[in-house]
Amino acid sequence: MDIVIIGAGAMGCLFGALLAPYAKVSLYCRQERLARLLRVRGIVYQAIDGSIYQQPVQTISNLDTAQRHCFDYAIICTKAHAGTEAGIIAQALLRKEGLALTLQNGLGNRERIGEHVGEERIMVGITAQAATRLDAGEVRHAGAGRTFLAPAGNAQRRHSLVLATLFNEAGIDTMVEDDPEALIWSKLIVNAGINALAAIMRVPNGALANDPACRAIMAKAVAEAVQVAEALDIKLPYDHPFKYVLEVCEQTEANRASTLQDILRRAPTEIEVINGAIARLGELHQVPTPVNTMLSQLIQALEATADRRVA
Repeated sequence: MDIVIIGAGAMGCLFGALLAPYAKVSLYCRQERLARLLRVRGIVYQAIDGSIYQQPVQTISNLDTAQRHCFDYAIICTKAHAGTEAGIIAQALLRKEGLALTLQNGLGNRERIGEHVGEERIMVGITAQAATRLDAGEVRHAGAGRTFLAPAGNAQRRHSLVLATLFNEAGIDTMVEDDPEALIWSKLIVNAGINALAAIMRVPNGALANDPACRAIMAKAVAEAVQVAEALDIKLPYDHPFKYVLEVCEQTEANRASTLQDILRRAPTEIEVINGAIARLGELHQVPTPVNTMLSQLIQALEATADRRVA
């Protein structure tokens, strides 16, 4: 099985390190320097138990020199704002019958990628695996939550079962679900509760669950997101959303949320497709979202003033 992972950040390196012993894995990297480093050294992977090893992988950094239409699956782990580029790359690298799987955060990824690979060839997935980027091509496995795949139609179902089997063999606990929209929103609500607040407070996930003031803010952000989901007639796969978000915090207590990692690196965040998307949909459907709006604005302010930060 030939798999290309598009995006060599924390999640891409985590999945690359875990899957490479069980499939032929290549990482698509934007930067040739990183691609060369990974080819020579491999991914430096720090397991949950603290053990460290180097996992060899193949790399691609330039479509002009890459062998095209030769991959069975493209697993997309880029930031949401790179979704269009990821779709173009996936279209160029996938076999005619190949499938793209998005594990990205936020709303709109399926549509952006589908514009290039075709709606029938983009499958939705979410993961509660937690990864912290330590350095270029170095990742710490910070939590082992469940991964879900949501095929649309029978053709995708066959692919989902193949991927779920591979993921489980590689130690990535994976299940197949039937409702892509519900799956997307189940992860969106978790991200809305955790990511922005973790970035603002500069704390790992577990600290949010342990502090009453943080829990209060999280509860309001989650409640607003649930109300927007209800306005859209989306049935969530869990009965107690805030309880579930707290459980994710506890399962990934040492992890630095992706938005926190972005803020610390002074990189663009995904806030517009997480809390920002909830705020926009809330306004459209007349659901008040003051906490999600404020969280989104605070992250935007942090991004805008990054070069003037005093600490």
